[in-house]
Parts: sequence; C-alpha cells; structure tokens
Amino acid sequence: MTGSRFLQQFRIAPGQHIRLNGFDPADTGKYHKRDARDRLEDLSDKLNDLQQRLFAERKRSLLICLQALDAGGKDGVIKHVIGSLNPDGCRVANFKEPTPQELAHDFIWRVEAQTPARGEIAIFNRSHYEDVLIVRVHNLVPKSVWSRRYDQINDFERRLVANGMHISKAEQLKRFEQRLNDPTKRWKISEADYTEREYWDDYLRAYEDALARCNTDDAPWFVIPADHKWFRDLAISEIIVSTMESMNIQLPPPTVNIEEIRRKYHSAVAKGKRSASRRHR
Repeated sequence: MTGSRFLQQFRIAPGQHIRLNGFDPADTGKYHKRDARDRLEDLSDKLNDLQQRLFAERKRSLLICLQALDAGGKDGVIKHVIGSLNPDGCRVANFKEPTPQELAHDFIWRVEAQTPARGEIAIFNRSHYEDVLIVRVHNLVPKSVWSRRYDQINDFERRLVANGMHISKAEQLKRFEQRLNDPTKRWKISEADYTEREYWDDYLRAYEDALARCNTDDAPWFVIPADHKWFRDLAISEIIVSTMESMNIQLPPPTVNIEEIRRKYHSAVAKGKRSASRRHR
C-alpha cells in the first residue's frame, strides 16, 4: 500500500458524517508486522529529508493534531514517528486543563500561540478539539457556547493539517491493564482513566460531530486504526510523508557565490599542500 492509498483509505471526505463504530481499529490491510519494520525505516529517512527541506525553504509549516481518547497512542506516535526528527525544526505542544489565564481568553488563544512558524513542524498532543469534546461531554459550558466553536475551528484551520486516531474500547482497557502490570507505566494511571470510560458513547458522538463539522480540504482528518501500534505508526508515517511530498518543497537558492567559494576552497587546498611540501624538505 503506497502513501497515496493510505491517504485515500483513512481520509474522511469533507461533509461526510461517519460512525466510528463502523471502523475496525484492528485493521492492518494486507500489511504484516515484519514488512512494516523495513518500510518504517525508509519512511523515517524520507521524513527527515523532507523536514530539512521544509526548514530550509521556510515558506510553509506543518501542523499535525493527534486527537484520541486516553491510551489511544498519541505519545507512542510522537516517540516512534516524530521522535527522530531534528528538534530544531520540530516541537510538541500538549493541551491539558486550561489555566486561569487561558480561561480568561478565547479558547483558540492558547492554541494560536503554539502554531508552527514557517519551516517548522508542530505536533499537538490533544488540541483545540478538546473544546468540542470533553467540554461538550461534561457540560463544562452551555451548548450555545460549544456549538459555535465548530465554525471558529474551521476558520482557524484554513492553514492547518490535522490527523486523527481511533482506538477500540477493548484495546483501551487492555492498555490500562498493561499500565497496572508494568511498574514503569503506573505513573500514567489516574482515576479519570476509568471514570471517563463511562462516557465512551458520549465521546464517540462528540468525535463524530467534530469530524463531520470540521473536516475540510484545508485541514483533513484521518481515522487511523490504532489497536496495532506498528500499523498505527506505519499509517501515520505514510500519510505525513505523502502529504509533505505533495507540498513540493523546494530548497532555496544559495545566498553566496558558489563558484567564488569553490575557487577560494581550491586555492586554500593548494596553498596547504605547498606549505606541507616545504615542511617535508
């Protein structure tokens, strides 16, 4: 499966109202884990090259939004897919419970400050979508408030590229159990991990509405099967690389006279050889 096929398979068409229960989170297509390992190495090399080009071009930027329920694999994607990128041109922003200062502003305010500069790649671990997801599910603001945010998000996202993930309810519980049994992962556990599961259906409906209302050509959403971590990483890598390749990123022209620099280099090399020759006489 090529990158373009991943784009077609997991991309949600603008205006399409989906049912997340209709997606198989364990889907791996025809891929096998043993084949994915080599492909991921190739994609990592391509992604690093594309990042360097984007950083050098400094005309455009890339924003990747990772939005999922708890244990959906956001941290895993950042570690295994994004972790090899040069930190000079790549950063991660986390959006947790708003601070009093953030609450005093429009909900987009804190997000706007984290958007990538030209030449940069930014990854949002959760995002402004929390304000039409958890805010809606827990009735933190009236419907009259959060329902207006879809249009505000669409306005904000005209320059954004966003990717979404999906995970099954059974796999989420399995990963919570793994956290309980693995002492190195117990620090991630909170009471909310289990209480939030009671709102599973509410979250699905909130996600479905957000995907229907905010999935545009400017900021496309992808629903990624995430039960198998290796396939999750492969699919997201393919989509990011394919997207960046379609940007046709061009290296800028040199800012110096290359021929003059080359002449000076050869002159310095020749001078060094003459000096070395004199010392050995």
